[in-house]
Amino acid sequence: MTLPTLLFALLIALLCGVLFHFLRGRKESSSGWRLLLYLGLSTLGFALGQWISMWRGWNLFMFGALDIGTGVIGSVAMLMFGEWLSRIDTQKESGV
Repeated sequence: MTLPTLLFALLIALLCGVLFHFLRGRKESSSGWRLLLYLGLSTLGFALGQWISMWRGWNLFMFGALDIGTGVIGSVAMLMFGEWLSRIDTQKESGV
């Protein structure tokens, strides 16, 4: 992949993360950290979706060498998984 393709992929992945934060972000004091979490998860998911697309030979929505369709699916799946994991509350007191 060329550098413009990678930058375009990063732009789409970050846009998915920002949209997810806008739609699902909680009003907390750690909102900035949650945005960084979503941006990282979105980028990881987009790269994973792109890799699976190249590995399996799937083409959903190609734009040059970039498969945007599976990248966005991977990004959304990783964002939903990360959101689910981040909402798990830990016990602060011992149950003993």
